[in-house]
Amino acid sequence: MEGLWLAALSGLIGGGTLLVGAAVAWFVEIPQRVVAGIMAVGAGVLISTLAFELVEEAAADGGLVPTTVGFLGGAILYIVADQLISRRSKQPAAAAPQIDTSATEYSDGDQVSASIVARRAGAQAVSGAGLVIAVGALIDGIPESIVMGLSVLQGGISIPIVAAIAISNFPEGLGSTAALKRGGSSAGYVAKLWVGIALVTVVASVLGYVAFQSASPSLIALITTIAAGGLLAMVCNTMIPEAFDEQHALTGLWATIGFLAAFLLHELA
Repeated sequence: MEGLWLAALSGLIGGGTLLVGAAVAWFVEIPQRVVAGIMAVGAGVLISTLAFELVEEAAADGGLVPTTVGFLGGAILYIVADQLISRRSKQPAAAAPQIDTSATEYSDGDQVSASIVARRAGAQAVSGAGLVIAVGALIDGIPESIVMGLSVLQGGISIPIVAAIAISNFPEGLGSTAALKRGGSSAGYVAKLWVGIALVTVVASVLGYVAFQSASPSLIALITTIAAGGLLAMVCNTMIPEAFDEQHALTGLWATIGFLAAFLLHELA
């Protein structure tokens, strides 16, 4: 019974920082450059986590075949979800320039209407980017949490894994909520979104402890690398581009700092 509570605690710590990041972004006016810098650090942490805590250990324990299949599968899963969401959010934004360039032919009232439509289209695009990050947090959060539950089976809470996931989740919650807020999403919607994702991480962590006690190393490797593939795809498609829009050349430095911090945590733990 103690292991069950430890698994739930692991999921709560890992997923709880999503809520913390979301709350900070909603209630505190953080400059966009600061948000971008934190996202860049988080991207570095995620890359280090998937390299040293997920893929490397999965390959060593479960073999190259399930590791490869899971890694590619996780990336494809994330990219498909990303495209489904982005396609709907980017279509109005693509139409906005046409409205703006023709606004000079309208009356003053029509120009105002065109401007409103353009701003709404831009807000929808920003909100879509925030939702994509949230989807990424959900996709990688489930197998990540299962991994945390599995780690309890192997001798208690894994501090390096839980800490790395918690650290990387904070900028995901922060960056996504900041984008959702700029896009006009309501506080209730954002709260329900992140509470739901956090609850899923707790349930998944408990599930990892209960349901996979007799799982083969190859199955564990598959689950683990699905998380890793989704993480890497999300970092490359969303977090780094969002950070680069504000930080430009400094993005690489912040990501390096995040990677190094997670690497040192892995080595020293």
